[in-house]
Amino acid sequence: MTSDTTARLLRMLSLLQTRREWSGADLADRLEVTDRTVRRDIDRLRELGYPVESTRGHAGGYRLASGTDLPPLLLDDDDAVAIVVALRTAAGGLTGIEETALRSLAKLEQVLPRRLRSRVGALQESTAGIVWEPRRGPRADPALLATLAVACRDHEIVTFGYTTRQGDAAQRRAEPCHLVDSGGLWYLLAHDTDKDDWRLFRLDRITGAAPTGRRVAARPVPGGDPAAFVAGRLSAVPTRHRAVATVRAPAERVRARLPGLGTRLRPIDDDTCRVDASDDFLPRIAQTLAGLDADYTLDADPEVLDHLRATAARIRSATG
Repeated sequence: MTSDTTARLLRMLSLLQTRREWSGADLADRLEVTDRTVRRDIDRLRELGYPVESTRGHAGGYRLASGTDLPPLLLDDDDAVAIVVALRTAAGGLTGIEETALRSLAKLEQVLPRRLRSRVGALQESTAGIVWEPRRGPRADPALLATLAVACRDHEIVTFGYTTRQGDAAQRRAEPCHLVDSGGLWYLLAHDTDKDDWRLFRLDRITGAAPTGRRVAARPVPGGDPAAFVAGRLSAVPTRHRAVATVRAPAERVRARLPGLGTRLRPIDDDTCRVDASDDFLPRIAQTLAGLDADYTLDADPEVLDHLRATAARIRSATG
């Protein structure tokens, strides 16, 4: 079943639950498909165990049987991973809906088939988030995310190919511990068995991940907080362009306006803080600095200053 078909079936189920009866023509119009496709999708739902009844009449119609428990939720592996990741992000990063997101996760687990329920449980146990400023970047493969989540939960050693930032490729063998989302990129926090040290692996640089079947005792993360450990490691990674702003505002005020700064924001005193806007991407530095709503001084590389001047000139020109 394709992802488009799955999405359409889910929407059809949603429509069938919004009112008692639908004609085939109305469903076709809402779903932007033919009457024949509606009939074929109704047959698919019945095969999956959903109690869809046909109603008699001039045009005929469809309805869900009343008083019948619906079978497990219709999701494939990628669907389940996507929903869990989205809800975990909401639970940890969006003010006001944390409890709702956690309740939704609990409900989701109850209606999933047993096979997917295990993967969802592994994702919940293995993921930790750092609420940083979103950014564009390579995306992780949902199947890889699920595989590594299960390995983290089961403390099972995995092997995989990995390409470093410098482009060097090699086989790795590691004890996976946690999956961490930071700035739109997913990282595997693991203990490298060959180097006997903790390492961060970007998921978009991992290939051919394979569980070995060998399970080991859980290894505690230094400091006890996976997200904090990863944040510290990432903040220590050298960037191509340096830009550090000393802001004339309390750190709490700046954090409230730019909650994604994380460990890049450090208080100096009650009225001043330091923002490390260093990055590999010049426009992202400009975006971070533009979000500051207070005066600041800037210590930056010459290429950063040149880019900011050019950006400011374009803005002045555009605004007259």
